Amino acid sequence: MLTIDSTVELANGVRMPRLGLGVWRLRPGGEAERTVLAALRLGYRLIDTASMYGNETDIGRAVRASGIPREQIFVTTKVWNDEQGYDNTKRAFHASLGRLGMDRVDLYLVHWPVRGKYKETYRAIEDLYEEGLVRAIGVSNFKVHHLQDLMASCRVKPMVNQIELHPLLTQRETVDFCRREGIVVESWSPIMQGRLDLPLLRELAEKYGKTPAQIVIRWHLQHGYVVIPKSSREERIAENSRVFDFELSGEDMRRIDGLNRNLRFGMDPDVV
Repeated sequence: MLTIDSTVELANGVRMPRLGLGVWRLRPGGEAERTVLAALRLGYRLIDTASMYGNETDIGRAVRASGIPREQIFVTTKVWNDEQGYDNTKRAFHASLGRLGMDRVDLYLVHWPVRGKYKETYRAIEDLYEEGLVRAIGVSNFKVHHLQDLMASCRVKPMVNQIELHPLLTQRETVDFCRREGIVVESWSPIMQGRLDLPLLRELAEKYGKTPAQIVIRWHLQHGYVVIPKSSREERIAENSRVFDFELSGEDMRRIDGLNRNLRFGMDPDVV
């Protein structure tokens, strides 16, 4: 049975929480720290940030202020596009580590597959992993051809691929490839940046006594994805976590799958 404490085992045996908090666009200097503290109080144990978000310092402060042992909180950060390349990535990682105020991170990702750079970027991340500075490594926004290119020469297969994934963008080819290769799929923009006013989602929300957002988050969980909905409002963060007391039927899962329109709200990785 799924609970807020449920985890997935990565390829190296590290366990990653299934539900987390995304912090993109949470402002540094107070908002991000308050939001993460609220999420941790509510039982969240996965926090997903990135150097580009500008709020790593706040995330580190919140983790320390929570009083929760560091080893119980799973912190992800990412190397941004203009930081890529072997040496730049090493410098970017240590800068992120300094802002977080931590001696290691739980998951470090290549944020986007920057052409001509992502393989050297990933090689640096492999070195950081082998040095024990990162518990797990992976990529973000990689399509199948990016993964195949990377895996042709990498030493450590990516453990996670964090991609834009939601009912309007189901990414079946990428998901199926990752499953065959033992790569955990993590969904960003999982609730379509609030674009939830769809007749089917309203119908299912009424049927299950839940909100459309809760229906969609549950859909992600039942597909086996790690899911990181973002909100700055404590009541919404709490609402997003109340998804463990019901289960969508197989037929309703298939109906939600049928909403796919291959519609992206973020960038296409092929044009980064």
